[in-house]
Amino acid sequence: MARIAGVDLPRNKRIDIALTHIFGIGRRTASNMVAELQINPETKSQDLTEDEISRLRNSIGQEHKVEGDLRREIELNIKRLVDINSYRGLRHRRQLPVRGQRTSTNARTRKGKARTISVGRKAKESARRGG
Repeated sequence: MARIAGVDLPRNKRIDIALTHIFGIGRRTASNMVAELQINPETKSQDLTEDEISRLRNSIGQEHKVEGDLRREIELNIKRLVDINSYRGLRHRRQLPVRGQRTSTNARTRKGKARTISVGRKAKESARRGG
């Protein structure tokens, strides 16, 4: 099993797909990297030679910010926005959508489960009866 940038790549996937399991490497970056290093993209990750694995490790280590470093940088960028009280920082702090999406409906991923505010049928019936 190939271990690159602290991530175990899935064994039975093509190498250009398997590389996308590393945080910070997408399909396009993986395809370009495999082409640049002259590795056959059809090769399964379990069939890579030690030389190919070391070339991939070196390429990722030198040219790309991945995994922990990238996560830390993103976290620091968000913290900076919050600290300078920018609009985007305020949206991050309140856990609302940052990029201009509507919030009157939807935005459930960011806002969490909907809280029903309306009064239910049972409460209305008991209010009518005087209870």
